[in-house]
Formats: sequence, structure tokens, C-alpha cells
Amino acid sequence: MPTLPRQDLDHVLEHVGEHWTDVAGSRVFITGGTGFIGKWLLETLLWANGERNLRVRVSLLTRDPARFQREAPHLATHPAVALCQGDVRTFNFPEGEFRYVIHAATERSFAPTTGHPAGTFDSDIEGTRRVLEFARQHGTRRFLFTSSGAVYGKQPCELSNVPEDYAGAPSTTDPGTAYGQAKRVSEFLCTMYARQHGFSALIARLFAFVGPHLPLNENFAVGNFMGDVLAGRPIHIKGDGTPYRSYLYAADMAIWLWIILTTGTSARPYNVGSAEPLSIAELARLVANVANPATKIEIAENPQPGAAPARYVPNVNRAASELGLVERIRVEESIRRTMEWHGGRRSFT
Repeated sequence: MPTLPRQDLDHVLEHVGEHWTDVAGSRVFITGGTGFIGKWLLETLLWANGERNLRVRVSLLTRDPARFQREAPHLATHPAVALCQGDVRTFNFPEGEFRYVIHAATERSFAPTTGHPAGTFDSDIEGTRRVLEFARQHGTRRFLFTSSGAVYGKQPCELSNVPEDYAGAPSTTDPGTAYGQAKRVSEFLCTMYARQHGFSALIARLFAFVGPHLPLNENFAVGNFMGDVLAGRPIHIKGDGTPYRSYLYAADMAIWLWIILTTGTSARPYNVGSAEPLSIAELARLVANVANPATKIEIAENPQPGAAPARYVPNVNRAASELGLVERIRVEESIRRTMEWHGGRRSFT
């Protein structure tokens, strides 16, 4: 796995700026460090550690250290990183004080089964409770929880961008909402632990992103579209192409998360994402235009006459007004950089 582009590492280094000094000399515990979010946080922290001489040490929880060493040796073998083997629900606590904890681990969403009637719900909550117990016992001052826009449930079509104070929620009778329900309960647990035990709980509600490390063959539309183009296939849209999403570049995401961790207000959720909507069909055309305009786009279904398109787009005014966070890298450039990182056959200039 290649390292992140130097321009992205420097972008994060510059725009987190003076806030890097907040973590200087500390130990940081990270769950989910082998996933998309975690890799960006780990690699940008290690870059800042070297460039700013922060003297930070990182303990990274992973179920499979050997696999991580094979996939990302530049991260796994870094002298500032210690790998801790274990499941987020049951891991043994490393010793010592950890001023900062980042809980970015989440179970892959799966439907309820006979053996797991609550699906993702139970495992996600058990993991959050375990990490909170670790924070309680190890001198943590600031605890970052990567939640999700799924906590809002279905976004009303008349609401163009959903704000943090929107009172909606996932349906309690829809088994498909296990992921969003678990994030809501986890936010509550973070708030209560922080209140009772005197640390700050920072809650980042994540939406959709694009950037290096994004899988091209999983349940991410933009990743799937880029994978189609890089493989020389037509872009295939499974639905009717009308739902609206937005995409924040991962380098900007990392800036937002570091600043939320270091300066955000405890138990005050912040949406993390782009406020600029794109329909899935528009996204497919944009990917094709950036990479290969001749790419054919196939849309499996026709739009329902009169039906309002679904939306999943955040309002990010709180992050902007309170923390000065802005989107700096536009989506076209985000797609170009991501495809270059994935080794596209074109230069995408």
C-alpha cells in the first residue's frame, strides 16, 4: 500500500497548524486505525510527529497485526507506533496514561441473523463501552468518537442540508437501521461517561468522503465508479441515479477531525462532510469526465415520476462558525487525486 501523497500530508500539517502542539508529548490510543478513517488519522499524525517533533507515541488496536504489517509496513513498523492485538469489544488495556483516545472502529454493517438478532447494534455498542472504560481508567482528557450522519435517520426531502439539531432519528422498527441506532446510543454513552468521569467527549458525525485508501469494491458509490473506470468498464448505477450525496476530500476530513479533537466542545456533535450536493448520476458523470469522458454510464432503474430524491447531505455551519473549518479541496480535484493514488492508467491532468 503506498503512502499518502506528500501534498496531502503537507495540506493537513499546514491547516491543523498550531493545534498540533496540543498533542505534543502525549500518548494517543486509536481504534479502527486500519480502516479508511483510521489510516488517514494515523499517517497524518505520524507525518506531523516527524515534521514538528511532537514526540507523540501511538498505540493502535488491531485484530490482525500481521495483516496490517503486510498492508501498511510504513505505518505498522513506525518507531512511534505500538500495535495492540485484540477485538474492540474485549481487548486487554495497555498500561500507562493516554491523554487522547480516538474511537474510529466500527463493525461492518450486517443484517440481523438468528445468531445476531440485533445485527451490528450489539457489537458496536459493546466496543464503544469498552473503549470508554479504557479512557476512564487511563487518564484520558479528550475522547473523539467518529459517529455518523446515520443518526439522523431518513433526511426529509424538503431539508436540503441536515443540521446537528435536527430532531429526526432512525426508525425503531426498521431492522436496517441497526448501524444508525448503535451510533446514537454510542453518542449517549460517550456523553454520560464524559460527564461522570471528567473528560471531554468529542462527537464527529461523518458523512461521505473520497480519497486515497477508499476501497473501490465495497459499498461506496464513488469508489465503485472509480473502480469501473480504472478497470475499463462502464460505470454501473444500481438504482435510478437520483439520490443526493456530498463528498469531502479525506485530507480535509483529517483536518476537521484533528481540530475537533483538540478544540471542539464536549458533547456537542459536529457534522463532518461537504455541504455541496451531487446526485449519484451527476457523480458518475463527474468521475467519467475526470478520468475518461468516453466512459459509458449505465443506470439500472428509471426515476419514479413525481418522487422526491433521497438526500444525505450535511449542514456544516456549526463546524465553520465555531471551529473555522472549511472545505478546501473541491470534488473534481478529490476524484483526480484519488484515482492517481490508485494507480490509474491515465495521468488525469
